[in-house]
Amino acid sequence: MDAKTSTEALELLTTAVTVLDGEGRILDANAAAEVLFGRARRRLAGRSAAEFLPEAAAPLSCEGRLRWGRSVALTTDLVIAPEAQERVRAVVHKLGRAPEKPEGFLLEIFPLKDVLLQERERLRAEERAAGRDLLRNLAHEVKNPLGGIRGAAQLLEADLVRPEDRECTTMILEEADRLEALVERILLPYRAGGPAEAVDVCEVLERVRALLLMEFPEGLAVERDYDVSAPPVWGDRGRMMQIFLNLARNAAEALKRRMELSDARILLRTRVEHDAVMGEGRERRVLRVDVEDNGPGIPPELIDRIFYPLVTGRAEGSGLGLSIVKNFVEAMAGTVSAESRPGRTVFTVRFRLKIDANHSKERS
Repeated sequence: MDAKTSTEALELLTTAVTVLDGEGRILDANAAAEVLFGRARRRLAGRSAAEFLPEAAAPLSCEGRLRWGRSVALTTDLVIAPEAQERVRAVVHKLGRAPEKPEGFLLEIFPLKDVLLQERERLRAEERAAGRDLLRNLAHEVKNPLGGIRGAAQLLEADLVRPEDRECTTMILEEADRLEALVERILLPYRAGGPAEAVDVCEVLERVRALLLMEFPEGLAVERDYDVSAPPVWGDRGRMMQIFLNLARNAAEALKRRMELSDARILLRTRVEHDAVMGEGRERRVLRVDVEDNGPGIPPELIDRIFYPLVTGRAEGSGLGLSIVKNFVEAMAGTVSAESRPGRTVFTVRFRLKIDANHSKERS
């Protein structure tokens, strides 16, 4: 691999990587490292890595070359400026065939908050997956006898004469229909989606906005702040519509008291974001979509579980809307998160840009 190919390979990485000479001085850095250090690579070139990572001085020293093996990992502080430090995970790799006489070093740096965030997301994803499997199996188990109960009630109703007896069978049928609708909503995320295509998210949000204003015509302002230069994302248009309609309707339901005062507000915002954490990894370029409202906020005890099935803060809610959102977003290789305090709640959806059908994770 020649130097040009090596440089191109480094640029493809979303992890901050610097190449050091045998004395620990910076020779090259990728774009992610420029962002993390807050300096262009030409300003980093020739400076000692230990200047930014003091604890890395030991493994880069002559003694360290003999003491440690091929690689060593450190949890340390990245000193960006005297008053600006960030906790990071740094991994020093020795380059060359003889670890005790390295030709140079490769230094990887991961912001610790991102590492912890990715690990937390991984654990939550495992919990949600287990919960989804349990719920899906339970829904199938309920659906089969439910059909038998409904059929038996219909047969029984045909033989009844007294109105009070028919009221009982009518109640059975209505409750069976309600349970069947609930089961169908539980199973909805596991149905096959539509064909994947290039979707202009701003167009989807405009449709959502129009529907929301028709449903809530008084006391609600639905503002938009779009990055119209953002490219389309690859996904299922119908599911994307459902994602943002669910989020917007949830926001509107939380704003009913403010609607009475005519100061309820929902903001739909899109931005192209660089170097974003996506699940367990990082992505160089994503589309971020925010659905923000000025409602009372999500109770603190619910915020970490808001995307789990059957978790809701509203007495009349089913607790399935946000679970469906989570499933649909992840099926399109995206992420969704929420942050909330009284007066400001933001649901943020991130989609990868420039992905094709081979990258889509549509579930069947």
